Amino acid sequence: MAKTSSKPKSEYAIQTVSNALRMLEVFHEESEMGVSDLARRLGLHKNNAFRLLATLELAGYIQQTPATELYHLGPRCLELGHAFARSHTLMSQARPILEKLARDAGETAHLGVLSGREVVHLDGVLPEQLVLTGLRVGNRLDAHATALGKTLLAGEIANRSLGLAPAETDSGETPAPGSLEAELAGATLARYTEATLADATKLVEELRAVQLQGYATDLEEYSPGLRCVAAPVRDASARVIGALSLSGPAMRLDEDALHRAAAQAVTAAAAALSAELGYEASAALSASV
Repeated sequence: MAKTSSKPKSEYAIQTVSNALRMLEVFHEESEMGVSDLARRLGLHKNNAFRLLATLELAGYIQQTPATELYHLGPRCLELGHAFARSHTLMSQARPILEKLARDAGETAHLGVLSGREVVHLDGVLPEQLVLTGLRVGNRLDAHATALGKTLLAGEIANRSLGLAPAETDSGETPAPGSLEAELAGATLARYTEATLADATKLVEELRAVQLQGYATDLEEYSPGLRCVAAPVRDASARVIGALSLSGPAMRLDEDALHRAAAQAVTAAAAALSAELGYEASAALSASV
């Protein structure tokens, strides 16, 4: 039987591989960059940055535009993204539900998961509207400033309180046990608009309210003019593993529409996806009584 190491996986990390991955992640924000800028951004010597670029280019993950000598992502990145989507159970099962949600509600629908204190947008569907909010697929946003993020933070609090196994972090390690509320209470929260919940105490209070009402809202807290509502997705163990959201312009999603039609639509969609993943609401309710 193979021995299981007690060391954290971070101790086995290879620095060169980490730098190559950091280089790819730079292109989340920049469409094209030169060697010098990449080296400066990553804190690497220019020769080391060039060697990493050459290696990634040979493998198809990076391409260079001859006319400008700038680098951008290559087709292998897209291939990996498609492979991830095909193999990811949550994404594959969520897709038709997202499509129906966007079509029926007439607003942009997203699927997100928690990564540390950020929400990662895994998938999204646009409605047939002249005025709409854009897709955020692949984007990472601070969880405290979005409806998806607040739903996921509230879900993580519930997961820990029920003793459910937490998801692994990006480093492959599971988070240390403890109160997420206590961790958030001491956090410094970025402010994006006047409505952002940048006060940690008020954020924790809102997360408690989210747990009670079953959904979270974003009243122009990340971007002026944008409003969202999100509900949690649970697996067979009742653990919150993701969330679905609806987002749209404030002129259509006033507070009444957000808390009524939009909230009802997104909670119903999240419940349908949870059921497909094996979650039984009645059984979970009985177990918690």
